[in-house]
Amino acid sequence: MNLLHEGTYRTYSRLGLAIGLLMMAVGVGRVSAESINPATVPQTAPMTEQGQKNLDFVLNWWREVIFGGHLDLAPKYQAEDYMQHNPNVSTGRAAFVAFFSRFRHPINPMPDKLERPPVAMGAKGDFVWLVFEDEQKDPRDPSRTYHANSIEVLRLQNGKVQEHWDDSMKRPGSGIVVHDSAAKPPSQWNAGKVSKDERKTLAVAKSYVEGTAQFAPNYVEHDPNGSQSRDLERPGQPALTLVNGPYCLMMWERTTKDPDDSSSEYKWSLFHVIRVENGLIQEHWDQARLRMPKANATK
Repeated sequence: MNLLHEGTYRTYSRLGLAIGLLMMAVGVGRVSAESINPATVPQTAPMTEQGQKNLDFVLNWWREVIFGGHLDLAPKYQAEDYMQHNPNVSTGRAAFVAFFSRFRHPINPMPDKLERPPVAMGAKGDFVWLVFEDEQKDPRDPSRTYHANSIEVLRLQNGKVQEHWDDSMKRPGSGIVVHDSAAKPPSQWNAGKVSKDERKTLAVAKSYVEGTAQFAPNYVEHDPNGSQSRDLERPGQPALTLVNGPYCLMMWERTTKDPDDSSSEYKWSLFHVIRVENGLIQEHWDQARLRMPKANATK
């Protein structure tokens, strides 16, 4: 629900749940050109029966309310005191509806499927996680494109979507955004039991954070900037770790200067998702966009 990059998915991606959710923006069509990084082969983590129900519930919410624009159905899916961690949108179901009402209108008949579903997804404990992907033109070379990802995490409670995180940063002009303090940090909610095999996945994830991970010979990097993504700062203990079969999602809470008020800061979320195979990191996703080289940079 990334509300951040408004010209990205069509109705739902970096503006996305701009909420991570949130804007999923209205955007460009698919581009036919050679890509500098690979598209994700669609994949789903192994889940319990309840996990599959949670995932289906979230996907239906996304299809009917966010993509379909039927905001009158928000109470069917979201708690009234729904907590929003996207820095561009105030917390609460009413604020969610007010925000989306500015640019989403009902699609009739109701869409029977998402135009661009997640490329990787899963559910564990009270959480559902989604990785969306879109293809954009490479601004350095019009004959090429690149794939970029956005990541969403939802927490369910009492049969409703209760809390949402995504990888959006605050857009200039967002103004005052009201966020209440969470009842508990994300790590204290139910992230499900970790099996023996998942403990191995977790160990590999920890080695990734520590910078000692080993990568498979045919490792797939989805960060369009390449292997540099392995060297990104990972600030301490993750605020949330979800181990879902061979997948591990890690989320850190960060703060940075408010673009509308340099005297204050706001919180945003940093994500890494890895897939482990045979004890090695096989695949990696994050929210990085293509970084342009600095003008007149010197070696």
